[in-house]
Amino acid sequence: MTTSTLQNLDNFSGTIIIPVFETYEKSIIPITFDGLEIPAKVFFGKKDTHYLAEQNNSIYLFVGLGKTIDYKSLKTVFRSISAKQKEKLSTNVALVLAENLNENQVEAMLSGLFLGTYDLGHFKLDKKTHPFLEPDFNLKLFSEKDFLAAAKKGIKIAKAQLETYNLVDLPPNIVNPKYLAKWAQDKGKKYGFEVEVLNFEAAKIAKLGAFLAVGKGSENEPQFVIMTYTPKENITNLKHIGLVGKGITFDTGGLNIKTAGMLHMKCDMAGGAAVFGAMQLIADLQLPVKVTAIVPCAENSVDAKSFLPSDVIHSYSGHSIEIIDTDAEGRLILADGLSYLITNYKPEYIVDIATLTGSSVGTFGYECGALFTNNEEISKKLQLSGDAIGERLWPLPLWDAYKSDIESDIADVKNYSGKPVAGAISAAKFLEYFTQEHKAWAHLDIAGVAFGDDEFAKSKHATAYGVHLLTKFIENL
Repeated sequence: MTTSTLQNLDNFSGTIIIPVFETYEKSIIPITFDGLEIPAKVFFGKKDTHYLAEQNNSIYLFVGLGKTIDYKSLKTVFRSISAKQKEKLSTNVALVLAENLNENQVEAMLSGLFLGTYDLGHFKLDKKTHPFLEPDFNLKLFSEKDFLAAAKKGIKIAKAQLETYNLVDLPPNIVNPKYLAKWAQDKGKKYGFEVEVLNFEAAKIAKLGAFLAVGKGSENEPQFVIMTYTPKENITNLKHIGLVGKGITFDTGGLNIKTAGMLHMKCDMAGGAAVFGAMQLIADLQLPVKVTAIVPCAENSVDAKSFLPSDVIHSYSGHSIEIIDTDAEGRLILADGLSYLITNYKPEYIVDIATLTGSSVGTFGYECGALFTNNEEISKKLQLSGDAIGERLWPLPLWDAYKSDIESDIADVKNYSGKPVAGAISAAKFLEYFTQEHKAWAHLDIAGVAFGDDEFAKSKHATAYGVHLLTKFIENL
């Protein structure tokens, strides 16, 4: 990717993309650009409209942005252009950037363009390659301002999110725990973070009892993935952030088998996938922080070896857990992930992220993730980070009034309240139990926002929610 001033556009041949903010609808003054005149009544920059023209061996694609536009909408507009107008795009593309744009807007545009290369048809015989993915693809920025750094960052964000799309959307007979462990090892080598994987035997020696209980019923061996990113430069007062993501590659519900919605349970590792994507992005951006991330990867299956309702298991922390419901498995692997992270790595800040409860969907629908934390500073920073990029969060309480929901007669704690109310809160209280009263921990329940419907496919698919949010939060620390 290169950058040039607008004067050099005369020498360009290919597809020229020109973002246009909305002008007065009834204006008699046409939009003029590079010798082209577009009547205002035909195109005046209204959001979700575009105008095509051909001149000088180039296709001019004018993209309407509306009067004002937020980050997420801008990203979606450009993803839509890239995905739905790809036959109009060549391998030689120019993006014309006006001076009144800012770096965040340029970042969103480039992210959107590259996210538009994603094709859900992974196994289709007639799958066509997007022009942007061809070996000879060339992208030029034309502007009087230098937007190159913002554009490069936007592409890095998109690359990490595209990886997350793949991890979540690929079927469970492909993406099993060992697949995720190998993905982490390969990306660690490529982007520069260390990876350690505890297999079944190593996890048994480490006494990760809650984690292992969940994976007992599957022929796919569970993998406890630990990733550590440290910046190359020596930095004084280096902040240390811990991330934990739920990596259930498929969730049948176990012996409390799901009676509805099992088709979509390949997405139950979307929290873990968000952590994987965030680790790639954090390392790619070379952020000046230390990050330790744990993704416990397991398949919750049905077998003679599966753990049973009423079992009492022992977690890494040493606490015993009464199993009320085998379909409340995500919190079990997260409990061991959190305990292992805190005991062995002692990060200053911790965020766990998981497609944890249907209760969070019942509360917020598909608009935002549920946020739980007793740290006001973290709560505000996570919400502001999410608002800035369109990955929104809203807080729910962690009051001690809900402690009784996880109290057990036979064990230290139980994994499910058994009540049809406050499910997201009781799950968060369960996780809080294993945080050793950490002063800067937050839990994100993203069940409603990690996998959904939009204009880019006919069926539900990955959103990559959390990749940019976690990275933005860490940047803002």
